[in-house]
Amino acid sequence: MKRWLLILLSFLGCRKIDSNGYTTYIIKEGGHRSVFRIKTTRSDKIEFSVLFDQSAVYQTKDSVNQLDINKLYGLSDCGANHIESSMRFGWRWYNDSLEIHWFKHSDSEFSFEKICDAPIGLPISCSLEIKEHEYVMTVDGTKVNVVRAPCDLNQRKYYLYPYFGGDETAPHDIKIKIKERR
Repeated sequence: MKRWLLILLSFLGCRKIDSNGYTTYIIKEGGHRSVFRIKTTRSDKIEFSVLFDQSAVYQTKDSVNQLDINKLYGLSDCGANHIESSMRFGWRWYNDSLEIHWFKHSDSEFSFEKICDAPIGLPISCSLEIKEHEYVMTVDGTKVNVVRAPCDLNQRKYYLYPYFGGDETAPHDIKIKIKERR
């Protein structure tokens, strides 16, 4: 029984990388998560390219939920659970546009703000750098600095992957491609 469970869990963490270096994350209709995977790092910087296709265009059942920020990619922080402390990129389809946001959890409270609009079907270059007192978020050259609560920079962090919604689930399959840059 244990052996089958280990085999199943190993498949849940498998990554398929296409010929251009992108990993495809699919948030299934009716779901929130794209993947169940744990990957840790001690790095204070991530850089990646993201490709959204037409599946990023959606309409929520409750029009108020169109304002919710979907999560794209980021890191936990301060050696804490991501609900307590994390920084990541977010996105939403709003007013006929794909918006990219920063999305922060600090002391178990969340905040967010729009960075820019982004194209569908073209690579978007993103980076997140964690500094002592701030997060530096960059999207295609647009840079924003966000205040960071003080904590030890050398804490282990874990990656946060694409996630749809707040309280609504994905209205259809949503495909997001991410390529990590080193």
